[in-house]
Amino acid sequence: MLNSSADSHLEKGIVTQLRGYLAQIDLADDGRLPPERELSAALGVSRTELRKALDVLEAEGQLWRHVGKGTFMGSRPLDTFADIAALARRSNPAEVMRARIVMEPEICRAAAFTATPEDIAEMRMCLTRSRQAETWRQYEAWDTRLHRTIAEASQNTLLLGLFDTLNAVRRAVTWGRLRTEPVKPLPDHHSFAEHEAIVDAIEHRDIAAAAAGMRAHLQTVERKLLDRQ
Repeated sequence: MLNSSADSHLEKGIVTQLRGYLAQIDLADDGRLPPERELSAALGVSRTELRKALDVLEAEGQLWRHVGKGTFMGSRPLDTFADIAALARRSNPAEVMRARIVMEPEICRAAAFTATPEDIAEMRMCLTRSRQAETWRQYEAWDTRLHRTIAEASQNTLLLGLFDTLNAVRRAVTWGRLRTEPVKPLPDHHSFAEHEAIVDAIEHRDIAAAAAGMRAHLQTVERKLLDRQ
């Protein structure tokens, strides 16, 4: 028991020592830690002791490891198809729509502040092509492109990355029976007018209207999705 207690005290001391060391060194821009041999030499501990301390910090979410690349400070990024597939398996269409309603109005708000004339022209082209779509698949392709163009217009790399992650999960989630009738959106399809209102608000720098328009649009999509379910 004494040896076990002493070992535990030693491990805690090494973890504390490692925390202090990592807090005061300059890491690479990507947060990569120095190689284990350098860390163990700097701390004066064995590689085995160091790995146990790294295990503790990893379990706390303070760092993550990538085999073949190294150990990095921070949370593991969501950047693989396996991660997307795992999220999709645990999610469902209603959950995806709730996430979109939280995120996309704020992206739209940012786009209304930063969109360029080129962004607006791209959005207008998407509106025209979606109205000309001959099938639901074509319409949904232009719908997706419009929403991503809005995300690009936010000029915020992080927001765009979050949008792409959510959109990848949306594509991977099973949405139930595909629409077969009619073969394409009708001329009075709700999204046409809603999309027009969103783009108008972005073009006129009406931040509040842009966010409200996107929220109302997605809430309509959510309501119709639940009706189909």
